[in-house]
Amino acid sequence: MSSRRELRMSITDWPAAERPREKLLNQGAAALSDAELLAIFLRTGLPGISAVDLARQLLSAFGSLRGLLQAGQTEFCQHAGLGPAKYAQLQAVMEMARRHLFEELKRGTALTSPGAVRQFLRSRMAHLPHEVFACLFLDNQHRVIVFEELFRGTLDSASVYPREVVKRALACNAAALILTHNHPSGVAEPSQADQMLTRRLKEALALVDIRVLDHLVVGDGEPVSFAERGLL
Repeated sequence: MSSRRELRMSITDWPAAERPREKLLNQGAAALSDAELLAIFLRTGLPGISAVDLARQLLSAFGSLRGLLQAGQTEFCQHAGLGPAKYAQLQAVMEMARRHLFEELKRGTALTSPGAVRQFLRSRMAHLPHEVFACLFLDNQHRVIVFEELFRGTLDSASVYPREVVKRALACNAAALILTHNHPSGVAEPSQADQMLTRRLKEALALVDIRVLDHLVVGDGEPVSFAERGLL
């Protein structure tokens, strides 16, 4: 009987140091597990299930936190404890995070803030279920002008047209840019096709005196930099 009562204990009955919200306030968000972070977002569980246990069930159902974050509305709302309101709330939280990172990026320059560039690109592209090719357009001091998604593809590839990239760069009055695309598989290793495309874009942009500073491939972990690999 005592074990059954323990299973039914609400989070408010837990020791303070083990409650996700108190743990976050005392130790910082990085100290929490995926389930604990999700539990704070959920706020409540279901009858007989704590928010943390519900979060664990959802992470198992979606396969990972990444799977939950990239789920469409229909798939998301099919699960107990979730619904349109929670879906809207999650999308709002994610968009606020992306806008915050973009504002941080705009305060510096692309060359002096490589960490900010990577963080922003991961926030925009790491959870997308389809391949996207995008550019960070920069001025002559390498400050960010704008970030634009230019091409979308399937799960495997995106058709990228150098002429369109050049047109957008000129329209933005860019002096340089950073190319980026995501690998929905989560594996950020550049392919031979990625390298060929980068060479074509670099040559096309050089004709109008626009420099390609880097090409970043976004996957599950740290984005892979063509410049750091010596591939530019």
